[in-house]
Amino acid sequence: MALSAFPQKRMESCTELTEGMCNAAYLVKFSDGSKSVLKIAPGENKGLLSNEVNMMDAEVKAMDIVGKSGLIRVAEVQYYDTSKTICSSDYFFMEAIEGQSFFTAKESMSEEEKRRLNYEIGRTERKLTAIQGEKFGLLGDEKHRYTYLFDFVYRLISNVLSDAIKKKIVIGVESEDILARLEQDRYVFDAVSKPTLVHWDMWEGNVFVKDGQISGIIDWERAMWAEAFLDDRFRRHARNREFLKGYGQENFSKEEMRRICWYDVLLYLTMMTEGAYRGYPDDGQYQWTKPLFEDSWKELQI
Repeated sequence: MALSAFPQKRMESCTELTEGMCNAAYLVKFSDGSKSVLKIAPGENKGLLSNEVNMMDAEVKAMDIVGKSGLIRVAEVQYYDTSKTICSSDYFFMEAIEGQSFFTAKESMSEEEKRRLNYEIGRTERKLTAIQGEKFGLLGDEKHRYTYLFDFVYRLISNVLSDAIKKKIVIGVESEDILARLEQDRYVFDAVSKPTLVHWDMWEGNVFVKDGQISGIIDWERAMWAEAFLDDRFRRHARNREFLKGYGQENFSKEEMRRICWYDVLLYLTMMTEGAYRGYPDDGQYQWTKPLFEDSWKELQI
């Protein structure tokens, strides 16, 4: 793979990167001192949920869009192979971003440093809203585009509920009841008419930092055209004051909070379900997520 991508270079080492749970990833070092990251898609969609569509293509496309915008720092894709001649899965090489994930780095940070970085993540999230699309939908799913945000959200939640049923995941609420309640709340989505680019998974592990500054955002495979509030940083377990200050919005209307709550439901249902598809060694993620889902669902009953 390295020879095909970089015929003028000689590979010296290849080290697996183990923080992710979907793609295989490796740090590749070359004799000239340069480094690249190799990402390989799961074979035959193994372990993927229904909302995880053409994820590698989505990631490459998202990084191209963001890179050309010049708004925030992302890695440059150096080589992308979908031919399946060398490898049975799609793969790409990208520039290796300097630094380490915020998740790892924060262990040695002061509270002030963490507050400053959360503020910067909020500013980054706000910058993304300047990248607008025409219709709502997953970046990797060109076949399904929606004029109305509600229709897109309904599809996402329907898909994950269907995935949960297939694996007999105990949700504690009937799928029909969740979808019926969502239908009743259709009106709260009407205020959002223009989609923006959403990372969706900007948790601390996907934010790289160096010298106390954000050096880049990684893992764009779940990117979508949607509302900014769908991103992970707005979830009830992750929202914090510094992030909201950086984003430029610390208070939300009743309708906005209702949408945010539905986005909570979507993420927590996904996290409760994905372990059964990924083959996680235990149900720790399910056990951690289920109370969060229950709190979100309870709030939607009001």
